[in-house]
Amino acid sequence: MSRHVVMCCGARVEIVGTEVRVLDEPLTRRCPLQSMAYGYDEIDRDVVKRKMEMKIRKLGFASKERAFTTEPRVPYGASEMIMSCLEEGVFDCAVTVCEGAGTVLASTPELVQMIGAFLSGVVETTPVPEIIEKLKDGGGVVLDESTAAIDQVRGVELVAKRGYKRVAVTVAGFRSWEIPRIRELEERLKVDVTVFAVCTTRSGPEDAQNLLLSDLIWACNSKVVRERVAPRALFQLGVAIPVFALTDKGRRVILTHLMKMKEPFVAFRTKLPYLVPGRLPE
Repeated sequence: MSRHVVMCCGARVEIVGTEVRVLDEPLTRRCPLQSMAYGYDEIDRDVVKRKMEMKIRKLGFASKERAFTTEPRVPYGASEMIMSCLEEGVFDCAVTVCEGAGTVLASTPELVQMIGAFLSGVVETTPVPEIIEKLKDGGGVVLDESTAAIDQVRGVELVAKRGYKRVAVTVAGFRSWEIPRIRELEERLKVDVTVFAVCTTRSGPEDAQNLLLSDLIWACNSKVVRERVAPRALFQLGVAIPVFALTDKGRRVILTHLMKMKEPFVAFRTKLPYLVPGRLPE
């Protein structure tokens, strides 16, 4: 029977078959995104459990029934931005993570979004053959089908061997140690890598220096990101769950994504981070 551990609202959640167990207390009490998407005003262990059970029941999360759909779309989500940039030729491949498969190489915009549409941060996972087959049918390459290993460093090595030159890679904040190793590979293998630091709620002070090496970072509910990383940003997207571009490459990703959106926007100069009390996760 497959076993997966994922993050939800800062809590680790174990999924064995269809059974869900919340391993520790969520670090987030309130979140505007959770309230908007799921209607939860207060977050506790029971809410986390119910949310994951709903994803399994309705979307087949972490099971052979796993839905591969490009919906729902988060306006400023990592998979949505990578999809936009693949469509516009900014990237030619992405190294991402999928439950039941581990590290995955995806070169089509649709597959990246299908993987990430309702994905939680994956801590551990084991192979689900049906998920792996669906990924391969969509043109994806699974790093290790026998173990579903999560290893973004090896993923970047593989993508370089396959001849891709402009690569997006997602790295979870709880695996921030991968970022400096990816930067070393970028130099050695002569590959242009854009690092997306995601799922940062549980990031600690020891992660700050690694996270500063990313191009884009999602603040989630991380005090470390808001206080130690965000002041170095060149661009901020959003207020409730801000996304910060730390480099010109990151800023280009944001602007490329915004060019494909139809909504009106406002931009103005200010000191970063631009945080609005009452609109941030607690």
